[in-house]
Amino acid sequence: MREKPYRSIAKALSWRVTGTLDTVVVSYFVTGKIRLALSIGFVELFTKIALYYVHERVWNRIAFGRARPRRDYEI
Repeated sequence: MREKPYRSIAKALSWRVTGTLDTVVVSYFVTGKIRLALSIGFVELFTKIALYYVHERVWNRIAFGRARPRRDYEI
């Protein structure tokens, strides 16, 4: 079974929201400046969405670790 591109986009967005919140929190602890932390998170949000999408599409073409769905007539 293959995933459709829009599923990869939805997964990328949901993961990036989580990842960006983490980046903002870590950046704030490191810099002590909320404005700088938000700036870092904002830039990182878009670059990593693109990278994750490409990563997902490449892995979607690789058979490693996948099993074919069984059909009723197979034993």
